[in-house]
Amino acid sequence: MPDTETTPTFDNADVAATFDGYPRPSQDKLLDLRRLIFDTAAETAGVGHIEETLKWGQPSYLTPQTRSGSTIRIDAIKDDPQRFAIYFHCQTDLVATFRRLYPDSFAFEGNRAMHFSASDALPEDELKHCIALALTYHSRKKA
Repeated sequence: MPDTETTPTFDNADVAATFDGYPRPSQDKLLDLRRLIFDTAAETAGVGHIEETLKWGQPSYLTPQTRSGSTIRIDAIKDDPQRFAIYFHCQTDLVATFRRLYPDSFAFEGNRAMHFSASDALPEDELKHCIALALTYHSRKKA
């Protein structure tokens, strides 16, 4: 269950409704992913405020103030309520980087996503590193 002391409440009613509609097996894990995104953003220099919105009907996380990062999306897998994913912009090298850094930690989907099973523990340390890399993607490319 997500830590409600560190996970922000929903500011966007549409995002809250999307989470409410997720199948129970993956809903808690998606809330855990959400918490990891917000926690990582708070711990990562230069990221700033995270905006939570819907893109393509999926909860999406952007860095509008600093423009430091690439959008992160999360969603349940529609035809399998036991599975969910975290998505990254497919025209970046983010997933290729994650695959190189953590070849055995994640199930990758091409150059755009990592898939998970609701019955498995999330590899939080590795995920936080990947999320931090996504949230600083543009600022790192400029440097």
